[in-house]
Amino acid sequence: MKIKILLISLFLVLPIVLINSCSKKESHNHGSDQKAQKYHCPMHPTYISDKPGDCPICGMKLVPMDEKPISSQPIKKKTMYRSSMNPEEVSDKPGKDSMGMEMVPFEVEENSPSGISKVDGLSSVTISEEKQQLIGVKTGIVKKRKLTYDIRASGRVAHDPELYNAINEYQQTLSRRRELASKSFPDGQEQESQGIQQADSLLDSSTLRLKHLGLSDEQIMELSKSSETFTNLILVGKPGGTVWIYAQIYMSESGLVKAGQIMDVTTVALSGKKFRGVIKAVDTYLDSESRTLRARAEVYNPEGLLKPEMYVDVVIHVDFGEKIAVPEEAVIDSGTRQIVFVKKLAGVYEPREIQVGHIAEGYYEIISGLSVGEEVVTSANFLIDSESKLKSAIQGMSGEHNHGK
Repeated sequence: MKIKILLISLFLVLPIVLINSCSKKESHNHGSDQKAQKYHCPMHPTYISDKPGDCPICGMKLVPMDEKPISSQPIKKKTMYRSSMNPEEVSDKPGKDSMGMEMVPFEVEENSPSGISKVDGLSSVTISEEKQQLIGVKTGIVKKRKLTYDIRASGRVAHDPELYNAINEYQQTLSRRRELASKSFPDGQEQESQGIQQADSLLDSSTLRLKHLGLSDEQIMELSKSSETFTNLILVGKPGGTVWIYAQIYMSESGLVKAGQIMDVTTVALSGKKFRGVIKAVDTYLDSESRTLRARAEVYNPEGLLKPEMYVDVVIHVDFGEKIAVPEEAVIDSGTRQIVFVKKLAGVYEPREIQVGHIAEGYYEIISGLSVGEEVVTSANFLIDSESKLKSAIQGMSGEHNHGK
């Protein structure tokens, strides 16, 4: 009977003991997980804490770190110190920064997967998918685009006595030179030779003056055949004819203006009217007072509405053709160099120094440094740049420390 009671008691107590043991084991595991939980700043992932709170660098709330897969190599961490006012000021020893404030400690992984880049002062960085979403990382594909640019300038309908006089002088000199060439002198060759040399000298001077006023060699050649078109343009625009428009181009855009480009013309005097023409000549020198370059365009004036000395607004259409281009926001321009961040692997971004050309329609023309098909950061690149500079500074200090050893 006693044995029976003992067996019944044993069967009743055993489940309770087992349940209690499992509960303690789960509680121990849970406590271990809580103890292992780490927190980091989404803006400064190298700052790691074992409890929630605010980032001492930027003040953002710390977020829980995801569990990372066990690496084949043990992750070694090193404590570094950073200025709270200037995150790029880093030291491997505690102390005060250049502003006299105590530097803030933070931990970094010594065997980080990010490598050293070829760009001085910058390193490749690895960013988790969670952090990319938090800081708003966006990318774009490098491709060829048709780039155009509009130059806006002021101008006037030309009444240009100086150009008229220069053309008239050229015509008279040319006529005199042809007359001498066809005339025979009774006193011999010497008198003929002197007259032709003098005419040639005057012709060279008048030709040079026309070039200074913006006429090309082709236009001067055309002028040597007939000056009727030019003189009509200079004097008065007639209904059904054309007029000269003189546009003043700012020095910063003067290198973009060339003969043959299309020009659209409007004026407040003729609301709603638009006139189109073609640039025929560009001056060879800038105005010393206004620092502008004069461009001459022949503009169609079908109704004779454009009058001499009328002020106009012009738009010159510049076509750069198809160029390799990236969005303007993808380029970090320090004034001495241009940097983009290229996506290499999942979450890995490499700094790249590039050379840019013209900027048009929100895009930079790429001269060198990028190829079609590469992927560049177009948003949050300044945050990535800051992280890249910090990592480069840490790597530089680690290198100096190892070298010292």
